[in-house]
Amino acid sequence: MSYKYCKVSFFLSVFIVVLTVFLLRIGTIWAAEHSSQGYQEASSYVEAVHSGDVKESEAGHSLGKELPLWSVIPFAGILLSIALFPLFAPHFWHNHFPKVSVFWALVFAIPFLMIYGNKALYEILHIYFIDYIPFIILLWALFTISSGILVKGTLKGTPIVNTIMLLTGTIIASWVGTTGASMLFIRPVLRANAQRKRKVHIVIFFIFLVSNIGGSLTPLGDPPLFLGFLHGVPFFWTFNIFPHMAFVSVILLLVFFVFDHIIYRKEKVSKGSIKGEAIEPIRVKGLINLIFLGGLLGAVLLSGFWRAPEFTVFGIHLHIQNLVRDGLMVLMGILSMVFTAKKLREENEFTWFPIKEVAYLFAGIFMTIIPALAILKAGTEGSLKLLLGAVKEPHHYFWITGILSSFLDNAPTYLAFLNSALGNFFPGLPELEGVHSLIAQKETFLKAISAGAVFMGANTYIGNAPNFMVKSIAEENGIPMPSFFGYMIKYSIPILIPLFVLVTLIFF
Repeated sequence: MSYKYCKVSFFLSVFIVVLTVFLLRIGTIWAAEHSSQGYQEASSYVEAVHSGDVKESEAGHSLGKELPLWSVIPFAGILLSIALFPLFAPHFWHNHFPKVSVFWALVFAIPFLMIYGNKALYEILHIYFIDYIPFIILLWALFTISSGILVKGTLKGTPIVNTIMLLTGTIIASWVGTTGASMLFIRPVLRANAQRKRKVHIVIFFIFLVSNIGGSLTPLGDPPLFLGFLHGVPFFWTFNIFPHMAFVSVILLLVFFVFDHIIYRKEKVSKGSIKGEAIEPIRVKGLINLIFLGGLLGAVLLSGFWRAPEFTVFGIHLHIQNLVRDGLMVLMGILSMVFTAKKLREENEFTWFPIKEVAYLFAGIFMTIIPALAILKAGTEGSLKLLLGAVKEPHHYFWITGILSSFLDNAPTYLAFLNSALGNFFPGLPELEGVHSLIAQKETFLKAISAGAVFMGANTYIGNAPNFMVKSIAEENGIPMPSFFGYMIKYSIPILIPLFVLVTLIFF
């Protein structure tokens, strides 16, 4: 074990102990000040929700009025850990990121449960049952099924071929997810450009388009939109973002083509076959997985249009159509594993690590985001009333959602600002009714939140789950990808930010 590793582990341990003691101490003081009334309210909270005296969708709004701003410290901590540990302690992070996620989750959960009792338990169970579990099931199913499709054959990585591949991946991303499209297309793109000397820019634009912006049109496309769907946004409403997506995608594809053409001419790549490979026709293997992708789409659509009875577990309302949807998605993933040859997945260099990483990290993120969501949902009645009072126009929502999506993760950020908009415009209104009112009366705001979360997830490696996955695969193939800040300074800021300014001027 290296000295550097020991030093990092020691300082992390000290930091963890100090922070835990600090938060528990604050929690104890807060609990003492609010013990009598708070305990009485918490002890009857679940019963009130279950009986209908407190509506389920109003629960977070009520809690958000009470929560102090320091309760979001664990949320900030886990997001900073995701951003900084891979840069400064990569070996430690690779081996211990699940423990870091659990640590931050417990740092929040223990004081939260101590102070709010049953009310806290209800909120924790609610976010896992309603948000986390369906979210991970969708990502797992998309990842599993798309990894069973293999594109083989000799493709010459010319500017026109590369542009067509990026365009195709961008279009498909809305239907198989940005994660699915990224895993499906990144290796064929890298194989097609194996003979190219300079190909970092190809991976960068791949992240821009396929891993992010392409997922704008359906809830299957990008996790933020799926969370929106879970919270009442109609499945096909996201097609309202098509003009925004088309505008950004066309400009990026044109910029990429010009950039790639200039580099290609300078390299003077031979027109012969790819070095070390025999020319073989283009073919797609594992097409049976298209059936399972269709089943996945059908399952999501079913849950959007079928209104089945509901039942309650610990006061949480569970809809039968959503349980059927999740069960069908799991079934589609299992069928993909059963009917896809193991050799095909090996040729695709398939491993479970990427989806495990997402599952572990998001388990902590969804736990620690509870106070942030509640405070934002409380609107001007919560601890962020000054900030939220200043966020009034669609372009405000576009940029604040986008900037935070760049450095946090775009899925919980989208949910946070959807709750913020509901809190600002329809405080106390039941969530489903509030979402429908937002669409009917303030649709531009929802467009701004959706576009900001999806588009600006491309600004950094940590903005969207596939970004790091694509970077990792590229590095495995010998491509020297830029660092976290190098990616921003060299590519996303000079290319994307001016484009998003144009989007603001034209659409918001």
